[in-house]
Amino acid sequence: MNQERPITDWLPLTKKELQQRGFESVDVVIISGDAYVDHPSFGTAVIGRIIEDEGFSVAIVAQPNWKDDLRDFKKFGRPKYFFGVTAGCMDSMVNHYTANKRIRSTDAYTPGGAAGFRPDYATIVYSKILKELYPDVPVMIGGIEASLRRVTHYDYWSDKLMPSILADSKADLLVYGMGEQPLREMLRLLKKGVPFESLKTIKQVAFMQAANEELPKNKSWETVQLASHDDCLNDKLKYATNFKIVEVESNKWHANRITQRVGSELLVINPPYKTMTEKEIDASFDLPYTRLPHPKYKKRGAIPAYDMIKFSINMHRGCFGGCSFCTISAHQGKFIASRSERSILKEVEEVVEHPEFKGYISDLGGPSANMYKMKGKDEAICARCSSPSCIHPVICTNLDTSHKPMTELYRKVDANPKVKKAFIGSGIRYDLLVDDFNKNNEDGNHDEYIEQVITRHVSGRLKVAPEHTSDRTLKVMRKPSFKYFHKFKEKYDRLSAKHGLKQQLIPYFISSHPGCDDVDMANLALETKDMGFQLEQVQDFTPTPMTVATVIYYSGVHPYTLQPIETTKKKEEKLNQRSFFFWYKKENHQKIRRILHRAHRDDMAEALIGKAPENRQPKWLQEKRKGKKN
Repeated sequence: MNQERPITDWLPLTKKELQQRGFESVDVVIISGDAYVDHPSFGTAVIGRIIEDEGFSVAIVAQPNWKDDLRDFKKFGRPKYFFGVTAGCMDSMVNHYTANKRIRSTDAYTPGGAAGFRPDYATIVYSKILKELYPDVPVMIGGIEASLRRVTHYDYWSDKLMPSILADSKADLLVYGMGEQPLREMLRLLKKGVPFESLKTIKQVAFMQAANEELPKNKSWETVQLASHDDCLNDKLKYATNFKIVEVESNKWHANRITQRVGSELLVINPPYKTMTEKEIDASFDLPYTRLPHPKYKKRGAIPAYDMIKFSINMHRGCFGGCSFCTISAHQGKFIASRSERSILKEVEEVVEHPEFKGYISDLGGPSANMYKMKGKDEAICARCSSPSCIHPVICTNLDTSHKPMTELYRKVDANPKVKKAFIGSGIRYDLLVDDFNKNNEDGNHDEYIEQVITRHVSGRLKVAPEHTSDRTLKVMRKPSFKYFHKFKEKYDRLSAKHGLKQQLIPYFISSHPGCDDVDMANLALETKDMGFQLEQVQDFTPTPMTVATVIYYSGVHPYTLQPIETTKKKEEKLNQRSFFFWYKKENHQKIRRILHRAHRDDMAEALIGKAPENRQPKWLQEKRKGKKN
């Protein structure tokens, strides 16, 4: 397919490609830690296409070599307006390291899945190189790494608090969250002749200025001051308190400007834009993407992240769950931005024309598959709300949780003669479908929706994420009680039996989350064993910037209550918790017995894995039983 299209269908990666598009110089150069895939799921492509759509010339430097003579950073010369820098679709440290800080051997955003094509802390490295090579050219940073590191944050990999990424990168401006709205405003002002340094009154940007300098004037904004970076270094409670302010302001429609002292400078974070309208999000997805990797990668192998999504459709952005361990709402916002049916069905038509398409759409979903078109019934109430979650601890009575628009859209996609099956590959928020938990079922659509999913959109397995079984841990996670998962499973099994289907329900779980101890993990193992599960989709909690759970991990307290919460930190303790997921493996039995003996819960060990054979009993158990006989 790549050979059938002219190279000018892609944004240029070389000077020659730039010239083939009729440009000798370039307005904006984007530096990205990912390989260039021209698809709406890849941020670099979206930003590049928006810059092009606004009438500017743009070029991309994908995965530049930062170790040599830096020729990759120089190949397009000095852009007219600015350099845009992103680490890529993932934080570079999450991309490089496991929860146990082991280096990953692969990178899903690189051809052939090869590792080593981007540096640690990529945004900082790229930006500093550009500031050294072109000190007078503005550098704007964005993407998830910059977005979630915009204020003092805990970095798990160095085990320390780091200041705003603006301080370390020396960049001129940071765009946080989904960047389409601030970027378009910025480009339109630049086109009018407004200098880059005067863009500091745009919403959803952050920058550094001298601490004694007057703030840019805006009559609509109040300003909230955080504890300084130095104060956070000296007092973990001040760091935790800061987080609550940042999270609350990030989830408001009419937010305050935030400032924080960093040494002799002042970090300024302007309020976010209101959630994108249907027209705005459609405009982003309707840009002329080729939906393909750049042809230069053809001989280097497939790009795993692209292979995973090339036949998928993203219906919406945002998530109102507010889970403590998740960064989706921190980056995309808690309010849902939904595409129109027209835009989604148009993308379906593009997907089915792909020469490799065999009739199967891999995912028709979003961050949580079943939040499409959901919003406040009375948006005036939403405008006054500052809660980080619309569904925890209970579902807001103002939230319209009708699944009708999704059910109807699924049926329209199903009706496409070239689509054999459209699967729901994203995780489904099961608690929205449990009537005992979600009382907002005015149209009675819960069963109709799940029946549509079970009969038409499951590829043998349906993913859901209860995350834990302990109510104590789930409360810290901002997740509902596990009893609602039982109720969902009853409904799932009943509807599956009605249609004679045997399709697995695949629950996701997390170990070592703040608020979880060894006994909680043993209970998780016992309860899921009783339900007939042998767990596969599991992970160890990884502290990532800008989440409640990470603040607890570092500070030891919940940022909203400042009350202590127990957290597992040592590598051995984390591995111990993880072993309970795989209680059915014999190599874990002795470890499980030892852990539960220390917790004075030998009864749980016997219930989970049975009594140890006499000849294999550890010494402490032999002595214990000997004492009982005597």
